[in-house]
Amino acid sequence: MNAWLLATAVLLTLGLPPCLWAASRGPAHERLAGLNLATTVATVLFLVTAQGFGRSSYADLALVLAVLGPAGTLVFARFLGGRSMDAADTEPHTEA
Repeated sequence: MNAWLLATAVLLTLGLPPCLWAASRGPAHERLAGLNLATTVATVLFLVTAQGFGRSSYADLALVLAVLGPAGTLVFARFLGGRSMDAADTEPHTEA
């Protein structure tokens, strides 16, 4: 593997844990941003790996992830549907 590709793969791999941490903690809009960024970083990591090892199957995996990433965002947003973006607002609103 080329030295530049190896350095890129290492840096991208080091970028995944903060994305996953953001996707698992905090308010909903921060989790959504972490999920989107993790999907993008993983897609680029698979493309760099495909280039480095010369295997087209990794590029196929990256393309599938690139297509399913926005679908995951839509599913995430659907489940958050009517909820407030404020983490402190946990009680449902009632009409008086």
